[in-house]
Amino acid sequence: MNWQNGLTQLLGITYPIIQAPMLGVTTPEMVAAVSNLGGLGSLPVGGLSPEKTLALIKKTKSLTQRPFAVNLFAHDVPTDASAFAHAQSMAEYLEELAQKHSVAFQSQPISDFQFYSYRDQVQVLLDEQIQIVSFTFGILADEIIALFKEKGVVLIGTATCVKEAQILEEKGVDAITAQGIEAGGHRGSFLADVELPQIGSIALIPQMADQVSIPILASGGINDGRTIRAAFILGAAAVQIGTAFIASSESSAIPAYKAALKVAKDTDTVLTRNFSGRFARGIQNEFMREVDVEVKQSGRIIPQYPIQNSLTTALRAESQKQNNAQFTNLWSGQSVYRGTGVSSADVFNDLVRQTEQLKSF
Repeated sequence: MNWQNGLTQLLGITYPIIQAPMLGVTTPEMVAAVSNLGGLGSLPVGGLSPEKTLALIKKTKSLTQRPFAVNLFAHDVPTDASAFAHAQSMAEYLEELAQKHSVAFQSQPISDFQFYSYRDQVQVLLDEQIQIVSFTFGILADEIIALFKEKGVVLIGTATCVKEAQILEEKGVDAITAQGIEAGGHRGSFLADVELPQIGSIALIPQMADQVSIPILASGGINDGRTIRAAFILGAAAVQIGTAFIASSESSAIPAYKAALKVAKDTDTVLTRNFSGRFARGIQNEFMREVDVEVKQSGRIIPQYPIQNSLTTALRAESQKQNNAQFTNLWSGQSVYRGTGVSSADVFNDLVRQTEQLKSF
């Protein structure tokens, strides 16, 4: 099987398989494992401080000499007081919920919340000569795109519908991740004037490929050789896979999270704003159910991202400390990896093997 195409040449990789950037579970070790085998590892740094961003990049560089991407969150940091209008009410509810379920946490005053923008991280990426930058939740500012392009950086945006893809192409990105509704984790949607796009990969990939002239990376529902081959047939130049790597040995997911993935069914994931204030797909748990009931019965309002994300940070950390899967996010796509891989390298090699063993369609 010939894996090479224009995108693999642009990225300097052997296989058009990208490990998805998953903040909270992706580690430099996972990124390096994939890159060292000829795929593209992706290091998530969205919302992190410049200092943490630098440390993660340097750690990853110490583990691989191969190309890897650094992923940014391209959202605007809230500055208007109105964005915080419902934060205190939510904070009080979360404390009550935590006490009720014995996951009490040390709350942080809302006034102490620190939000970092991708603008705070750009210079770190430039100084470290990062050559591949992916982003989600929006579009980088024109002047930032110009800075990266001046340095020859390959830019990969995220789109959940054709209109978003067209906007990204107009802005000058080099490739687009087509995120189907099946994908785990946060939705990359950024259009304010349309309802949340919920287009499945089998419909999204060919439509997007027909409407833009730059390479498409298929994301969402891809978990084995069959779905990888299908994505290529639909018009994708590469695939981006996340959920398959969450249970790997390099993942920082807690054991209870990994165990939940092993037994998850196709109907177990739902879209929720409860953890972060932004729609994301994960395995349903007690926290999601209880907040849903609270919102419906009391009318309590979930603050926007990243405020809600900060409000739930300490609760999620305590839940993880207890290896309790019920009060932390369990991001997962609809297609769970059923292969035999244990390490990230095992998973990657298994995906390559499965794809190569398939007979041509």
